[in-house]
Amino acid sequence: MEAAFASLPERYLGADPGFSASYRIELDDLGLSWAVELDQARCEVTVSPKSDPDVVIGTDAATWLELREGRLSGLDAFRSRRLWARGNLDLAVAFEGFFKLPNGRPPLLRIHEVRAGKARISTLTAGDGIENVILIHGLGSNKTSFFETISALTPQYTVHAIDLPGFGSSSKPLRAPYDAAWFARAVTRFMDAEGIQRAHIVGNSLGGRVAIEVGLREPDRVRSLSLLCPSMAWRKRRHFVPLVKLLRPELAAIPHTFGNVLVRQQFWSMFSRPERIHPSAADVAVEEFLRTYGSVNARVAFHSAARHIYLEEPKGPKGFWTRLRQLEPPAMFVWGDEDPLVPLGFSRAVRDALPTARQVVLEQCGHVPQVEHPVDANALVHDFIGRAQASAAERAARRLSRAARRLQVRINGNGGVHSNGTDPELTADAA
Repeated sequence: MEAAFASLPERYLGADPGFSASYRIELDDLGLSWAVELDQARCEVTVSPKSDPDVVIGTDAATWLELREGRLSGLDAFRSRRLWARGNLDLAVAFEGFFKLPNGRPPLLRIHEVRAGKARISTLTAGDGIENVILIHGLGSNKTSFFETISALTPQYTVHAIDLPGFGSSSKPLRAPYDAAWFARAVTRFMDAEGIQRAHIVGNSLGGRVAIEVGLREPDRVRSLSLLCPSMAWRKRRHFVPLVKLLRPELAAIPHTFGNVLVRQQFWSMFSRPERIHPSAADVAVEEFLRTYGSVNARVAFHSAARHIYLEEPKGPKGFWTRLRQLEPPAMFVWGDEDPLVPLGFSRAVRDALPTARQVVLEQCGHVPQVEHPVDANALVHDFIGRAQASAAERAARRLSRAARRLQVRINGNGGVHSNGTDPELTADAA
């Protein structure tokens, strides 16, 4: 085990300028711990851990060796409760991405910042498939809500779980509008920066609304939309609109906080059957929310985004439900039958606007299907992406077939020989 830690400095890939982080790695079954200090170019390992590191990661010796060999990713270990973390969760997940695997192989995942216009978008990228999938979290959440989805999709796709600007570890501009259009532009700029021409987009809650907006504004860049309890414009319960318009989000800059108990209650209220969720999930979610919400910019972003969700105009030429009829990419809507935030009645309005869209209702499910029903929700997403790929391939094959037939007609019209003297049968076969 000492050798596994001693090799960390020589396997260190380095970090961005100005980076600095301290870790304590605890192997619970051995009762041993190591300190790992990282900066831009240096990795230092000691057996005398600091008392107050940025992150504490705990696991057992066998799991640590599997992680070191690349036979297991940190996300899979975290999901199966073989690994726990305290402190900055982004730094915890990022740890394995700082080190080469044996034989010089790249790490299984990495957390990195992507410059998207003026915004910095914190991104977890995993997998090496040809097709790209972008995961977008809900209001007040971050990329951690998609950890299990990342694990489910990476065997086949390259997956990018992002923190929307204003949330998680991404930048939080104080004067940004934080509406669906602004978030959608941030997502497309992220795609530009990463060289992603087209992607499958998966969104939960606010992330679902942002995904829809990308599909409406940039349909040619979206292969499919998997929308998990997406937030949508309210057609009823709009009697508070005049009051909400008066409540400026800048008021959130006034120092305040939500207590641990209140945030924990709100977390558990998102689920139909809280007993399905491991208690440690609440610890992670609450700790991350409170850590982020301590920032003035984060508070303004949270309240501004929530305000726009409620105030979005449902009707009229530019209303949400009018525009939704124009959505082109294939879309799947997954609803929770006991969602406390997004009413199941929205499914009827979606059926009217998009009669060909797929809709699925998960029973005994709240607002976050990928967390409460990870196996079912992630299987639905995986299947829908696969169907969209197959449909796209079929359409491409039909286009090629039509092109080949047109070419054959032109060949026959020239008396069977091209002007350059090539054999038309070879030309047709090549087409």
